[in-house]
Amino acid sequence: MIRNLNQVSFQGFGSILPERSHTARGGGRGTRQTLRLGSGSTPVYRASGDVWLTCGTGMSVLSVSHDGETYQHFYLDKPVCIRSGVLFSLMPFQGDATAELAAEAQPETVGTRGSDSLRVEKQMRVEGLYTFFYQEKEQGFLFPGESHPMPELTYVDQGSLHSVADGQDLLLKQGDIVIYGPGQWHMQYADIGVAPRFVTLTFDLAGFDISPLMNRKFTAPQQAVNLLQQMLREQERMDQFSNEMIISQLTLLLLTLLRESKNPSGGKLQTSNSVHSENEIIRQAQIFISTHIREKLSVPLVARQVDVSPSYLTALFHKNLQISPGEYIRRIKLQESKQMIRENDLNFTEIAAALQYSTVHHFSRQFKEKFGITPTEYAKSVR
Repeated sequence: MIRNLNQVSFQGFGSILPERSHTARGGGRGTRQTLRLGSGSTPVYRASGDVWLTCGTGMSVLSVSHDGETYQHFYLDKPVCIRSGVLFSLMPFQGDATAELAAEAQPETVGTRGSDSLRVEKQMRVEGLYTFFYQEKEQGFLFPGESHPMPELTYVDQGSLHSVADGQDLLLKQGDIVIYGPGQWHMQYADIGVAPRFVTLTFDLAGFDISPLMNRKFTAPQQAVNLLQQMLREQERMDQFSNEMIISQLTLLLLTLLRESKNPSGGKLQTSNSVHSENEIIRQAQIFISTHIREKLSVPLVARQVDVSPSYLTALFHKNLQISPGEYIRRIKLQESKQMIRENDLNFTEIAAALQYSTVHHFSRQFKEKFGITPTEYAKSVR
């Protein structure tokens, strides 16, 4: 990117001279020459002493560096004096151009540089937005889990939400954000008595690595919260520009979080080999339970599927999820029963049988204990 040439921006390389002064053109001292600038490679000089440069014809760009690796580019619209030891080169902005050089000691030619692109290129590209939901969930809700090929962002607007990914349970409180990576299995649930409200987005991303954002939670900085609020307003407005606005705001949101990820206070999941192994066992157990929820499940059966003992599986669930695997199975079955009631394809006796309850009375009792209402009362509330 071409920077504005002023005393502040150029102070590390030299000074800006008054445009009408005698010293602006080298004060008549030393050698003077006209440099013709064209496309292609350009010489790199090292100032052997003070070097005076002014623009000639056309528009020219001055590139300066201390180390020969990192260059800063300035539009040469003012006379400058480059101090000794600074590396510099000149190129036309467009077409051909000239520049006037004066120096008491001829600058040393130390190499050449290719024609750099002077345009800032966009790196992060949100290439598509699949879903953008504001979700208001009932008390103690439980989402059994899923994985998909695109990243997903969750922001908790009210209440709190448990986010379980790769076997690790993160408690997201109001204002927290978590991002699941592509193909990462995850589930969400709320504590009894808590009815969370949260935003979820799934999207495609290219040109930027957001792995620093994975497997951790952030307390969203105010700028991120403002961007989410703007996105929700655009979703309500939904004119011909809204989708582009939402995608642009999501890009800014992700960049804000990447900057925030440099802050070590973020809650990051443990990544040691032992913890990774434990998380993988829990993840596989959760996936098995979710995909076989209408079958007869037990802790020993699930433990066999993940090749550990029932006692070890129980210990891992208590350690990482603060719940026993038996209670976890019960919660998933009851959550599945709510979905079956909403579908209205089976009566309560058939639902109880499909979920492998011993009797419909056993099912109804557990449903009332979990949700505070009977299956009949729930059915009336959703139909």
